[in-house]
Amino acid sequence: MEKAKVYFTNMRALPGDSLLAKLERLIKKAGISDIDFNKKYAAIKIHFGEPGNLAFLRPNYAKVVADVVKELGGRPFLTDCNTLYVGGRKNALDHIDSAYLNGYTPFSTGCHVIIADGLKGTDEALVPVEGGEYVKEAKIGRAIMDADIIISLNHFKGHEATGFGGALKNLGMGCGSRAGKMEMHSAGKPHVNRECCIGCKMCTKVCAHDAITLADRKASIDHNKCAGCGRCIGVCPADAVEPASDESNNILNCKIAEYTKAVISGRPNFHISLVIDVSPYCDCHGENDTAIIPDVGMFASFDPVALDVACADAANRQPILAGSMLDECEHTHHDHFTDIGPATNWHSAIEHAVKLGIGTDQYELIEVK
Repeated sequence: MEKAKVYFTNMRALPGDSLLAKLERLIKKAGISDIDFNKKYAAIKIHFGEPGNLAFLRPNYAKVVADVVKELGGRPFLTDCNTLYVGGRKNALDHIDSAYLNGYTPFSTGCHVIIADGLKGTDEALVPVEGGEYVKEAKIGRAIMDADIIISLNHFKGHEATGFGGALKNLGMGCGSRAGKMEMHSAGKPHVNRECCIGCKMCTKVCAHDAITLADRKASIDHNKCAGCGRCIGVCPADAVEPASDESNNILNCKIAEYTKAVISGRPNFHISLVIDVSPYCDCHGENDTAIIPDVGMFASFDPVALDVACADAANRQPILAGSMLDECEHTHHDHFTDIGPATNWHSAIEHAVKLGIGTDQYELIEVK
């Protein structure tokens, strides 16, 4: 496979220019205009940021992308799927509130916010994964699969399980419904926290396999009958149904790659990564630690695999910021992200993505002024 083209611009903006203008030049130079957007629905997959976290991308960047899509005749919307964990984005109402709180409103971005897997995270499309070793049928937020075009706009940062979060994680994990996220995180099936269970029977009503019964007004799940669909997690009003987050990090990364393939296969896709405010943990945290390296720049490509590798390479060339978590780590791995999370292995996602034919890990870096 020939090298993929990855376009890059730094974070310098002299008088008369701006970072937003540079982002527009970057994505146009990278070829976003080659996509036929005319009257097409374009899903801009983004992370709106957990309330309390301040490392997420500013909505100004999303507006640039949405404006370009509209300029090209498309109909953009910003989207994400509900979270598996309990927090500010576990259902569509809380999720939209969180997005608005962090500045992602139709007034600031010029397009609407749609939570792709619906009110309770159960509105999903079942998408076959050709060549999948761990996932045969991915559970993807329906609005994302209904879109004609998928654009990934992601904040490149560290991650405690996957090594870093880039284009693959934004698409694979981010586009999974709540049940899809459970499938990626879990090698097992959900269980009921009896202390939290209120005996409302919502889980029994949604279970298609009669796997859930009540005794003493407390639910329990028969794993011999449970299919692991995760719908009980979405409907529980007390967050008593909990996933088993017991999958190995390597297999988690491989499942993310397989979900990414499900999301992008068969339709135009384009990917943008901003390597700024590189916090050590995911934006799903309700806080963010100080950045571990200086801001690097903005990257864009039609190849999400090459994009992730280019961003990781660029980040690893950066000096360590004093006082950061990375500064406190032992530096024995020659890789910033492995130094932060020695139990992680971001290469496993890249290798599996290449094997699946999503893209290549070989790239040509082209700078845009």
